[in-house]
Amino acid sequence: MHIHILGICGTFMGGIALLAKQAGYRVTGCDANVYPPMSTQLEAQGIELIQGFSPEQIGIHPDIFIIGNVISRGNPLIEEILNRNLPYLSGPQWLAQYLLQDKWVLAVAGTHGKTTTSSMLAWMLEYSGMKPGFLIGGVPQNFGVSARLTDSSFFVIEADEYDTAFFDKRSKFIHYHPRTVILNNLEFDHADIFPDLDFIETQFHHLIRTIPGNGLIICNGREEALSRVIRRGCWTPVELFGCPGGWDIDTHNHIIFSGNAHGKLQLDLMGEHNRLNALAAISAARHAGVPVTQGLSALKEFKNVKRRMEVRGMVNGITVYDDFAHHPTAIATTLSGLRAKTGNARIMAVLEPRSNTMKLGVMRNSLPASLRDADMIFCYNSSLGWDARAIFSPLGQRAIVTDQMDELIAAIATAARPGDHILIMSNGEFGGIHEKLLRRLWTLEKE
Repeated sequence: MHIHILGICGTFMGGIALLAKQAGYRVTGCDANVYPPMSTQLEAQGIELIQGFSPEQIGIHPDIFIIGNVISRGNPLIEEILNRNLPYLSGPQWLAQYLLQDKWVLAVAGTHGKTTTSSMLAWMLEYSGMKPGFLIGGVPQNFGVSARLTDSSFFVIEADEYDTAFFDKRSKFIHYHPRTVILNNLEFDHADIFPDLDFIETQFHHLIRTIPGNGLIICNGREEALSRVIRRGCWTPVELFGCPGGWDIDTHNHIIFSGNAHGKLQLDLMGEHNRLNALAAISAARHAGVPVTQGLSALKEFKNVKRRMEVRGMVNGITVYDDFAHHPTAIATTLSGLRAKTGNARIMAVLEPRSNTMKLGVMRNSLPASLRDADMIFCYNSSLGWDARAIFSPLGQRAIVTDQMDELIAAIATAARPGDHILIMSNGEFGGIHEKLLRRLWTLEKE
């Protein structure tokens, strides 16, 4: 079968392309912006990429077109596909129908922590010799790739609540039919497609309705929104985590379940949120047959995901981190973890509000409070539908806002001093700021 993927350079669709290639399909694809690193990864796998969405692409005659959710009506290639009544599917539907049909799917859903928890879970199964397939929205450093297909019956997937395609507005995770599900947390997000939290809760309950009675739901016991989802109706056993009576962890990192101790968590990741991620992954791995003690052994060797508090470099005692955080809760949690690690050292938070929700400004009033653990704040004000200066002005000289990248880098470099920790947060490439800043710091050190 030959598949042609529209929107192939996105993280999810690029992962599908890699899985399809590994499964023996001929894979081609197109996107508006075909550039590294995704283009390089795909081309290295022998996947032909086409720049843009010219309608002439129907001339390569694929058996089916796979449509990414970034593609909308009015796209010239989509219009040609529809006019000619050519076969097409969404990425999640194709994945479920062609690759996941006979798999034990372990899905990780929630507003935050999906990538890290999915990576932990996949690594536990790998460490236990189960060789799982996976599709994760980041690059787990224990594997070095974001997607892998194996002959194992187990498949771990980061289950995103974002919509499926222009013709299917259900959440992606509806298609996966998992047997094991982690519900990490639930907050309002994706304001570009969801009107309110209740609407998202409905999508999560649609997921609950697809889980079989012999499956398992692993649910954060601290989240009232998830409790509401479960109360709407549940036909599957539930294990709670992060609370007494379920999977819990004490101040000495001992794992407790049903009143019994199961060993000590030794994890090279910061923050309470990662302790909860680990609890959820331990429960899910146990459901698939991994003893808790073996899961804990695996976590001793777990390496963080790229772009999750990843140290990008150190110059003159100044450490520069890269993190994916872009929701106020994720920003606050990430900063809290760094503060716990660094003590009284100065933290300089550098933020690009880049997600669709942030660009709309829905959560802009929550940003100052989410950055309370930072000593200085630098915000990139480019391409926003609102003025970040007004939001951060009450913080006075503690916050610097600019819409010029050169000015931003200069301001950070001028303010930085040995012992500082510079945390750069964005869900995009942020104009290559990490390397540019490190070069600037290096130049200043030599002067």
